[in-house]
Amino acid sequence: MRFVFAAAFMAATPLSALAADVPATSVVDDVTVYLSGAEVTRIVKVHIDRGEHTIVIGDVPARAVPGSVRVEGKATGKLDIGSVDTARKLLQRAESEAADKQRKILEDSIQALKDQKTTVDAQAQAAKTQKKLIANLAQLPARSSSQPAPAATPLEDWPKVLALIAQATGDASKLALDAEQKIREIDRQISDAEKQLAALAPARTEQTEVRVHVVAQTPLEADLSVRYQVPDAHWAPLYDARLVTGSKTEPPKLSLDRRAAITQSSGENWDNVSLKLSTSRPSDSSSAPYLETQFVDFEQAPKPVAAAAPPPFPEQRLMAKHRNIAAADALGGELAEAAPEAVSVEETVAQLQSAPFEATFEVPGRASVAGTGEAKRVLLASEAIEPALSCRAVPKVDTSAYLYAKLKLAKGTPLLPGTVYLFRDGTFVGTGDLPLLSPGSEHDLGFGIDDQVKIKHAVLEEKRGETGLISTSHIDSRNFRVNVKNMHERAMDVTILDRIPVAQNEEIKVDLTGRVSPTMQNVDDKRGIIAFQAKLEPDEEKILEYGYRVSWPAAKSITYGP
Repeated sequence: MRFVFAAAFMAATPLSALAADVPATSVVDDVTVYLSGAEVTRIVKVHIDRGEHTIVIGDVPARAVPGSVRVEGKATGKLDIGSVDTARKLLQRAESEAADKQRKILEDSIQALKDQKTTVDAQAQAAKTQKKLIANLAQLPARSSSQPAPAATPLEDWPKVLALIAQATGDASKLALDAEQKIREIDRQISDAEKQLAALAPARTEQTEVRVHVVAQTPLEADLSVRYQVPDAHWAPLYDARLVTGSKTEPPKLSLDRRAAITQSSGENWDNVSLKLSTSRPSDSSSAPYLETQFVDFEQAPKPVAAAAPPPFPEQRLMAKHRNIAAADALGGELAEAAPEAVSVEETVAQLQSAPFEATFEVPGRASVAGTGEAKRVLLASEAIEPALSCRAVPKVDTSAYLYAKLKLAKGTPLLPGTVYLFRDGTFVGTGDLPLLSPGSEHDLGFGIDDQVKIKHAVLEEKRGETGLISTSHIDSRNFRVNVKNMHERAMDVTILDRIPVAQNEEIKVDLTGRVSPTMQNVDDKRGIIAFQAKLEPDEEKILEYGYRVSWPAAKSITYGP
C-alpha cells in the first residue's frame, strides 16, 4: 500500500520538482582552424534521470565567444534542450584537483623546512655565543698576570685551562659550521619546493560556465557536443619547393609540399583532436559595404559678414532691450540662426581582397596544439609539377643570371599567399613568397643564381650634345652591349631586363637605338621596362647591342629620376 501511494505521488509530481544541477566534464574532440579564429567542439557524456535538469559544463575557456556557443547531441531516450546560458566565472578546473593535493603537500613541506631552519638557526646563534664566551675566557691569563687577585688560578693550572678552551673553541666552530651547512641545504630545499609550487596551475581560474537546461522523459545516457568560437587562433600556409634541375636527358622536376603553421592562445590545450584547416574567414564582413548618395553642386558664394556697430547710447540700449524681448516672444526665443550640423570625420578603412573560394584541409590522424602560442607545423599535401626552366637577369644592376621554374597549378585547391622554402638539387637556396594562385594560373619561382649562364655588361657610349641650326635641341645618347652565353648541356630560355627613361613632358622625346630591338616593352605594365628574350643552345653566345636617345629643347634642362 505504501509503494502504491509513493508511485502515485511521484506520478502526480511535476517534472520541474525533480530539477537538479548535473555537473559534467567535457574534452576537446574536434577543432576547425580558420585563417583568423577557430571553432572548437567539446564532447560531453552524461547520465540524466527523469525530469528537468541543468547540465553544468565548467571547463570551457574564458575566451570563448559567448554568442557562438551551440549545444547538440544524441541520447538513448527523448531529451529536449530548453535553453543554453553562458557566464564567465571563477571555476575549479578539473585538472587542478590533483594540483590542489600536490600544492597542499608542498606548502606543508615548505612550512616544515622553515621550522627546521629556525631551529638550526638558533643552534648557530648558540654556537656563536659560545665562541664569544670562550674568547673572553682566553683573555683571563693576560688579565691575571697584570692584575693578580687573591683567588686567581695558580699558574700551573693554566695549561689545562688553555687546552680546554682550545677544545671548546673547536667544538663551537664545528657546531657553527654544521649549522650553516644545514641552513644552506634547507634554503635549497625551500627554493626547489617554491619553484614546484609556482609551476602548478592556480586552483581557481576564469572559465566560461555553460548551463544547458534539459527535460528527460526517462532516465537516459546523453552524448552532447558543445561548439564555440575562439578568436586567438589562426593558421598560415607554408610551402617547400624542391627543384631537381635534371640533365641533358632527364627533364626537370618540381615537388611542392603544402604545409600549415598553426598557433593558438585560446586558454586551453588541444590534445589529441581531429584537426581541420579552413580557408574561410568568419571574422570578415558577410556583405558588401553600403554607399551613401554623393551630390555635386556649384560652390556657394560666402555670405557677407556685417561690420560691428558702435556701442549704442543708453537710450538706444533700452529701446533695443524692449525690441529683443518682443522678438523673443514672437519667435519663441529663437534669436540666433542655427549652427550648421557637424560632419563626422571618417577614417579610411583597409579593404581585404579575397578570391571567391573556400577549402578545408583535414589533418590526417589526430594532433595536439598547445595553447602557448607556439607554432604547430603539419603537412597538408604534396604534388609533383613539371616545370619549365629559364634564366632571368638585370645586367644593369647585377650580371648574375637567376634560375626560374615556371609552375602551372593544376585543377584543385588554390594556393594561398605564403612563404616558400626553396631547395635546388637538395640544397637550400633561400626563401620566397608565393602570391594567391588560382587553379590553372602560372607563376615564375626563382631558385637562386645560375652559374651556368655567363653575362657581361658594358656601356658603349654616353654622349650629350646639340643638334639643329636655327632651333637647337639637346641630345643625350647612351648605348650598351650585353653578352650572354649558355654553358648548360641543354637549351635555355634567357630573358634580359633593362629600362629606358619615360618622358613626363611632350617636349621630351625618347627613342630606342641600337642593332637589337626589345622583344617586349612595358613589361608587367611598368612603363619603360624592356625585355630581350632568346633561346640559347648549349655553348651558344648572344650579343645584344641597344640603347636610347633623349632629346629636348635647348632652352630647358632635364633631370633623370631614380
